Parts: sequence; structure tokens; C-alpha cells
Amino acid sequence: MAVEIRKTRAERRVALVLGGGGLKGFAHIGVLRALNEIGIQPAVYAGTSIGGLIASAFAGGMSVDEMASRARSLRKRDLFRLNHFGMLMERMRAPSIYLEEPLRDLCRSVAPPKKFRDMPHKLLVNTVDAERGTQVVWGLPGLDDEWVQDAVYASCALPGFFPPGQVGSRLCFDGGVVDNLPAAIAAIGMDLVVAVDVGSSDLAPVEGLMTTGFANIYMRAASTMMRALQWFPLEHWSGPPMVLIRPKLNGAGWFSFTDTESNIEAGYQAARQALSRLDDYWDQPDCIFPRERVHLNVDRDRCTGCGTCAALAPSLMGLDSSGKAFARTRAVDWSLADGYFVQHCPVDAITVARPEQAGAGTKGRVLPLITPAALPAIPAPAAAVEDRPASPATPGGTPVLSIVPPEPAPPAPLEGEVA
Repeated sequence: MAVEIRKTRAERRVALVLGGGGLKGFAHIGVLRALNEIGIQPAVYAGTSIGGLIASAFAGGMSVDEMASRARSLRKRDLFRLNHFGMLMERMRAPSIYLEEPLRDLCRSVAPPKKFRDMPHKLLVNTVDAERGTQVVWGLPGLDDEWVQDAVYASCALPGFFPPGQVGSRLCFDGGVVDNLPAAIAAIGMDLVVAVDVGSSDLAPVEGLMTTGFANIYMRAASTMMRALQWFPLEHWSGPPMVLIRPKLNGAGWFSFTDTESNIEAGYQAARQALSRLDDYWDQPDCIFPRERVHLNVDRDRCTGCGTCAALAPSLMGLDSSGKAFARTRAVDWSLADGYFVQHCPVDAITVARPEQAGAGTKGRVLPLITPAALPAIPAPAAAVEDRPASPATPGGTPVLSIVPPEPAPPAPLEGEVA
């Protein structure tokens, strides 16, 4: 009779994947603190944009406390300086709105001055080759003889905002353009993946977007694109078990310098909650955790029979003989990766509720986990972001399939800003 020998937690190989999301990515620092507390030492660190920056710092030996201190002290002028001369002289041919050097200096001060092959822990930094239009993950075999700082800058170089950066012979920019959460490549040979998404859960309805300026509209489009690109790989996850963490950031902005403390705390609380049953997740491949039983409901009076839900999720939704949508299985076990199709119902006819919310007498009063129509439209934020004292920490959680209000606007040029 064969005896199954299970690995201990210390023997497990864990990949930590940190997604992009601008300054919302400071939530990753709280996640790292939670991992430290439960004794998880990742074998692989992977990241995109700010996720790559924080992953490189931690993999290079920077402590969580030092990262938190640096995050709290960061101010707008440390990162954003308008490219006045370039826009004046080159106009539409200028490579970016902001200058390269402030972001480059930040990357040099945080990322270790090493080549990938010399890092004490395996590090993967996700970028896009701007000239070839292909994804390049630095740190993989054959791509590990370049400087970490160069790859981190390129991964943070959001197109239009910052110029692309040279990494070896390649000109690269933000990897979030194609894969904001590079979990699949990091998962190879791992026993578990911990993936932290801070960039694609903030698409609640907004009003007056047209009045908020280029940067806000651009980031709204980028968030929509990132969520769409991320949906399929997560919905069809094939690999080691994944713990997906989406901190509740309460409308924190991509470029807000006032939410640092609350973002760190939200990441910590979300990670503690998601990892509380970690030992139940080992040896369950192709699954994303935590999971929760929810009920799908279709309001037939609202449903127009457009078929969008059936097209996006044919295994869960269909159209009956009258052309109305119905749930093939009303009760389903979902993770945070599920339910993308619900938000795409053009008339908000689909609601998702926990069983205790969907009992008798709750029709019309169900608190949905995903129902845009149930939320009031949120006025679009103002176009400028100012440095103000950091907001007090607010505990965050990881609500299943929740909608996080949209972020305040990115930083607008200030009069007299240094070129």
C-alpha cells in the first residue's frame, strides 16, 4: 500500500506575483508583512510595474519596514515632473508627458544594483518590447544577464506618461499593457501561487468622466483593458493552486499620495484573510482560492435577451425558449476570479448574493456582490491630486466579487511645476 508523503509548509515552493496599479501597489507592502508573519518565504518573486519595483526590493533584501517608510515619505515631485521642454520643442513627437529621471532615480534607490542572475532570490520583472510588440519577462533563462534597475524602470514606464527604457538591446515599457498579473510564467515548478491584484477591481460606474481630463480617461481605459486581459487566464487557470488577493482599497487613486497608509493596511488585512486557510489549499491544482458559495439571480423583467452573459459564460448562463437569460446552476462556488460576465450585463439584470442574502423575503433587497445598478453613480473625481497628510489606516478585507469605487484623478500639472 502506497503511503502519501506530504511536504511541510517550509518545503513548499511558493511564487509571489505582484500586479501593477500605480501607487495603489503600496498594498503589496502589507501583503509582504502578512507573509512574513506566517513564515512564507517565496521561491520566486514576480511583478509588473510597481509590483516589479516592490518585488525587486524585497527579493534584494529590503525589509518591509524600510519599504513602508519609503512609501510614506514619497511625494509628487519625487516622481512627476512635466516634460516642458520636450512638449514645447517636439510637440506630438515628445515621448512622454513626464520626465524620465525622477522615476529612474526612484527605481535606482529601491531596486538592487544587480543583474538578475546575481539576485539572492529568483526575480521576474514583466515588460513589453515596444518595438516588437511582445511580452518580455526579465529574469527567465536567457533573459537574466541584464540589470534589475533597468528592467524595473521599463516595467514602471506607463506609455505616454514616461518614456520607454532600454533593457539590454530592447526598448521596453510597462508590462501591464499585455499582462498585469504575470502568474502563469511565475507558476512553473511551483506548489502554490500567491497573486495580488490591485489594478483591475476599481471599475464601478462614474459620472462626468469627460470633465476630468486626459489622465483620468486614460487610466479608466487602462483599467478596463487590464481587467479584460486578466479575466481569461484567471477564469481558465491551469496550474498550481492560487491564492488571489484583491485588497479593498476604498477608491484609492492610481497616483494618489494620500492613501499610502490605508493601502498598506488594506493589503495586510486582505492577505491575512485570504491566507487564513492556506494549509487547505495545497495539492489542489487548477483552483483559485479563497472560494465562496454564491447564488446567481436573473431579473427577468430587466433582462432584454441580448445574450451577452450566455456568450461570455456559456457554462453558467443560457437563454430560455422566450429568449430570457437564466442561470444553468444557481448556486456556484466562486473565487475572486469569477463573475466577470455579470458586470457586462448592459441592463444590470444579474445579481450575485451569498445564500444568506438570497432567502425568502429578500427579493429586491438582496445585497449583491456584483451589481453595478445597485450602486449610485459616483461623481468623477477632480483632475488634480495634491499632497496632503496621509489618511489614517483603515482595515481592509477581501470581499468576494466586490466593487471598489474608482480612484481619484492622476496628478495634474501644477502651476510652476519643476521641469
